[in-house]
This record gives sequence, C-alpha cells and structure tokens, in this order.
Amino acid sequence: MSASLVSLVIPVYDEEDNLPELMERCLKVGAALHRDFEIVFVDDGSTDRSAQLIADAVDKHPGHCIGVLLNRNYGQHSAVLAGFAAAHGDIVVTLDADLQNPPEEIPKLLDLMDQGCDAVGGVRKMRRDSVFRVWASRTMNWATYRVTGQHITDYGCMLRAYRRDIVDAILRCEERSAYIPALATAFAGKFREVEVNHAERAAGRSKYRLWSLLNLYFDLLVSTSTAPLRMLSLAGAFMAVGGAMFGLLLLVLRFAYGSEWAAQGVITIFAPLFIFLGAQFIAMGLLGEYIGRISRDVQRRPRYLVSETLDGRSIKASEPRGVPRAGSA
Repeated sequence: MSASLVSLVIPVYDEEDNLPELMERCLKVGAALHRDFEIVFVDDGSTDRSAQLIADAVDKHPGHCIGVLLNRNYGQHSAVLAGFAAAHGDIVVTLDADLQNPPEEIPKLLDLMDQGCDAVGGVRKMRRDSVFRVWASRTMNWATYRVTGQHITDYGCMLRAYRRDIVDAILRCEERSAYIPALATAFAGKFREVEVNHAERAAGRSKYRLWSLLNLYFDLLVSTSTAPLRMLSLAGAFMAVGGAMFGLLLLVLRFAYGSEWAAQGVITIFAPLFIFLGAQFIAMGLLGEYIGRISRDVQRRPRYLVSETLDGRSIKASEPRGVPRAGSA
C-alpha cells in the first residue's frame, strides 16, 4: 500500500443519536482497509452527550480513536482544521457525523489516492436532501466555477481525501475564513472526483440553516477569489458609460424640444442617480467585507481553542508533523 496510516477526521456537533452507529461503521471500514488507521472525532462544542461518547470510544479503542474537544462551537470548517492538526495519517479523509456520507464509500477515495492523486472529492449521487438544499448547492457550484475557475462538481460534499502535504499546506494558511475544499484543490497537483452514495440523515436535524448556508457560500466566493470586485468594477464602468450617454441624450433633446420639455423630463435624472447610488453602496459593502477579512487576518487570532485532547496512545495529537501547534496561528 502507498500509505501506512489513514486518518478519518469527523467534526461532531450534537450528534449523540448518530455517533454509536457512526463509530461502529467507521471501525468496521477501517479494519477492512488492511492498513493502519485512526479516527479523529472533533467535538465542536456539543451541548448533548457527544463529548462523553467520544471519550468512551477513546477508552474502548485506544489504538484507533482520538478525541479533540473544543471549548465552544466554532463551526464545521474550524473543527475540521482542528482535526487536521490532530491527525497523523499520510492520507486524511473527512466525512460528516450525520451518516449522510456512508463510511463504506471511503475505499473508493483511497483507491484513487493510491493511484497518485493529491486530493479526491466525492460527488453525491441521488442526494437525499431537500429540494432547496439541492438547488442552492447546484447554483453555488456553478457560480463558484464561473468566478474562481476551479471546477469542483460538488463543493458541499464532505467526503474527501487529502494527502499529508496538502493537509500541512492548509494548516499553514492563516486566513480566518478558509474554505477547505477550495484550498485543497488550489494546492493539489492531481485532483480527481468520484461518485459516492448519499443517505438520508439518520437522526437529528441539519445544523445548516439558510443564513448559515449563505455565510458558507459567501466565504467560499470571497476567500477564493477577488472576482466579485472585478465584476463590480466592470458593472460600474458600464453604468458610467450608460449614464454619460443618457445625459448626452437629454442634452440633445433639451435643445431639440426646448426648455419646457426638459423641465417635464428632469425627473428621469433620478433613475440613473439611484442606480449609481445603489452601485456605490454595493461597492462599499464588498470593500468593507474584504477589509474586514484583512483586519481579522492581521490580528491572527486563533481559529479555535482545544479544551482537551483524548488519545489512548498518549501522543500529543495537537502537534502534527511540521506544523505549528493548533490554535496558535
């Protein structure tokens, strides 16, 4: 085998109903891989018994389970980064804790990794999500491809595999709004995709609501490209030219039809005026968003704080090879 150790990184937030089955299936899949494996469960500030279940799994399977307990909820991508920092594998696989990503699909990704891929992304077939979620996901996949030029069929699929050097490169990135799949694709020399099954949520409810999805997609667009600013500049240029031509037309009509016509038509000047004002406010909002992100990056605040690391092998899992200690960036 090309990899001696495979790490499964699973962010967990209030998934006590799904964790027992998830752990059982992941351990079964890991045993069937015929290579060393570890499962890194990252509790993202759960309010239920998820943290206790993770601690019990570490005690029961000390050679294969690692628990990283964050002191509060930081969001899925910060939890994944904490898992990356704790993982030791030559290949790191991410998946959700809600069992919508079947662990049994992991060998498909590893087969492509063994063929020399730097990163492999899953593409969900026959999705079991709501019509709104499917529509929103497809729209954002299309928009992101048009804006960034990175062709990823399914940005929202959490079932992905990364080679160790890609994971280390992601951990060295210090921006606060990192979107992991886009970063990995940018670093990967050879990226492939594979269709994977998608299941209905076994228990509980999705943690992503409309506002959370909007924030996620906005992070994706803004953190991977300055194309929105360029598009806004082009739109402003077209509006400026259009406004100048419209003003010239009004001037010609003023001389052609006299001052009485001009007085009656002067209200039309408000239409382009409001368009320009709206464009200015949009531009200010976008510029403010980028400046705010620059400010957060300059502050270099930790992405997360680990309250406790549970590792039955007594290894300092929060200090991966060649990467600064998690949470100190």
